[in-house]
Amino acid sequence: MSNTPQEFTNPEGSNPLNHGETGTEGFLPPDINQESLQAEAIEQALQEVLAEVDADLLSLKGEIEKSLIASTRAISLSTVSAHEAGGSNIVGVGIGFPDPDSILSGLSTNPTIGKASLNVYTLDTLSGDQLLSEISALAGTSALSELSINQIPTGNIDALNQRARFRPAPGGVSVGHYAITAGTLGALSTGNRPPRSSRLLILSNNHVLANSNNAKAGDAILQPGFYDGGKNPADQVAILESWVPINFAGGANYVDAATAWAWPDRVRRELKYESGGKEIYFRVSSTPVVPAINQIVGKTGRTTNLTQGRITDISATISVNYGNGRVALFKDQLGIKSTSTSLFSAGGDSGSLIWTWDSRWAPVGLLFAGGGGYTFANKIQRVLAALDIRLYT
Repeated sequence: MSNTPQEFTNPEGSNPLNHGETGTEGFLPPDINQESLQAEAIEQALQEVLAEVDADLLSLKGEIEKSLIASTRAISLSTVSAHEAGGSNIVGVGIGFPDPDSILSGLSTNPTIGKASLNVYTLDTLSGDQLLSEISALAGTSALSELSINQIPTGNIDALNQRARFRPAPGGVSVGHYAITAGTLGALSTGNRPPRSSRLLILSNNHVLANSNNAKAGDAILQPGFYDGGKNPADQVAILESWVPINFAGGANYVDAATAWAWPDRVRRELKYESGGKEIYFRVSSTPVVPAINQIVGKTGRTTNLTQGRITDISATISVNYGNGRVALFKDQLGIKSTSTSLFSAGGDSGSLIWTWDSRWAPVGLLFAGGGGYTFANKIQRVLAALDIRLYT
């Protein structure tokens, strides 16, 4: 299956811009060369961060990734579970720093404050010896006892609602393809090139807008989503426009992302959260920034509203369960943990835009999965590049 976007081809009578106000005044194609240079700078900065990581940790991470790819491919060819196919408790791997909770609970081996560790995401909580044994079985590596390893029990990592009807609809509220339950409207965007540069696009996940590949261009997108009472066509705000297919055959994925072409009078640029019974609208920057370990971030979503978290991993490889026996492997993902006792995200928050909790309000990720109190997100620069869009926030 191709990893290139499937684009809406504008069948007769399906153009949202034919209805009501166009809302496209002032839309300009971006400077493509400038955006390309920005993407290269972001990627270079990420590589510079990883260059500071111990070579043995990166090598070990690579070996575990190979095993995860093999087990995901085995699942795609059979009906066995991830645990049965891989014979391992390990469902993901990345790079991060040990936090006080993991050190005090004994989940970190050889922790050094301020020094990167190998993050190992597991189905169950394992003893130190069990974890090293499983890593050794997957990677065939010796001298593991000398490496800094941080165990993060997540259980299965599942693809993951402000639930009322809003017109115009802001980011952070319930939305979805007419055949799914509900996810979150992440933000508005527009294409980088004509004719898509004249389209106002909703950004969310493939599994929210494109029904995990089981959709066709022009399908109705509802706000709120079906699970929250959305009805087709009364609550239609957009039509499915473009998506990056999810590879369920064992190949690597980097984004779970899609866009829907919106009627401009049915959506708005602001994001929204609720506080003290009041609706608060706000805008974030349209310029992404490089994610960093321990960076404080925020999101507003359909289920858990406004939450704050901390990036714990900037290079995670994880196996994600989409239900009905489908598992997909994702590489180069962000791992996030709440800064409080409440969850950073829950089911229905998928598609939420994640941004820096500072004066920049700068985008860093697109939320798509979670498990065991941890949230996972695509890097926003990968999302924008894969869909050939820019944010319109």
